[in-house]
Amino acid sequence: MPVFMKGRNMNQHHHQTERHAAPKDFSGLLENPDRITARDVLYSRREVFRDGVVSRAEADAIFAIDNAVADRCEEWREFYVEALAEYAVNQEEPRGYVSVPNAEWLIERVSHDGRIDSLSELELLIKVLSKSSRSPELLVRFVLETVARSVIDGKGPLSRGRQLTPGVIGEPEVELIRHVLYAFGGEQGISISRAEADVLFDLNDRTIEAQNHPAWRELFVKAIANHLMAASTFKAPPRTVALAREEWLDEPSQGVGAMLLGAVTGMGQLLSGSLLGDITDSHGQIEKAWAERNARMEAEEAQASIIEDQEAEWLIDRISHDGRMHENEKALLRFLREESPDIHPSLKPWLEKVA
Repeated sequence: MPVFMKGRNMNQHHHQTERHAAPKDFSGLLENPDRITARDVLYSRREVFRDGVVSRAEADAIFAIDNAVADRCEEWREFYVEALAEYAVNQEEPRGYVSVPNAEWLIERVSHDGRIDSLSELELLIKVLSKSSRSPELLVRFVLETVARSVIDGKGPLSRGRQLTPGVIGEPEVELIRHVLYAFGGEQGISISRAEADVLFDLNDRTIEAQNHPAWRELFVKAIANHLMAASTFKAPPRTVALAREEWLDEPSQGVGAMLLGAVTGMGQLLSGSLLGDITDSHGQIEKAWAERNARMEAEEAQASIIEDQEAEWLIDRISHDGRMHENEKALLRFLREESPDIHPSLKPWLEKVA
């Protein structure tokens, strides 16, 4: 048993007089080494980590406790996500964003045979993406692949406490994927990357198309189109605009936040309050972004979005690789035809198939 799991005497109060005076072995964090209670979390916040998690050793200790104890209270999950995300983004150098080595460290700590098992681990990575101004592509790809595996297999972190239908994308999963894409865009609102587009295509190929929630088609089409447009001389809109759900914009009186909370009701008992708030906040930016987009549209509508050679080749390969064209792929081609009058010549035969 690790030394920090030996248990503590609640009659003893170790008031630390110096910053980061927590013992290096983190002994006495838990009353009972077999479970984490709300009292343990309160003790950790007030005594052991009252200045936050400020070193790799402290962060590793929290990871170790989380891995070693199966019986964990809800307060622990909140603390785990909050403390480690703050450390990864604002304490580890370079501060404010996540470097490749730091992303690799995070993935190593939450992975079990290359996969995430718990929802708190998934929440942590999404929180890091949300807090950081910039993150490496490998981190968002790992998160998206985790969500995709849960959808395809009906197992994994998203299945905790709820029933998933293997191979079917429900509305809560669509909104979670949308939030991950928003989070990775960061303050720059960068366009959808090739890595993200590949994961989305892989997920679309492996799901039961007729049973997926309709919101998936819209997200898939807009995300892939945004990736294709971004590679051209055309200035693609920020992903918060490109991926917005248009039906929300048609009903402003209801409010984006209210519609989102309704959409993720199926996951409301699983997601921590902080992450649920992040999802709501990220969607709350859409109305403003869309208004700005409309203000620019008149000046820019004459500028067609152009799909370049490499992107056209990639798209044809993705559409044709399994010998059949999915309905969502047809919807994508129709969307491109409408949005890109100057379509790439190699795509025209494919557009004729969906005329």
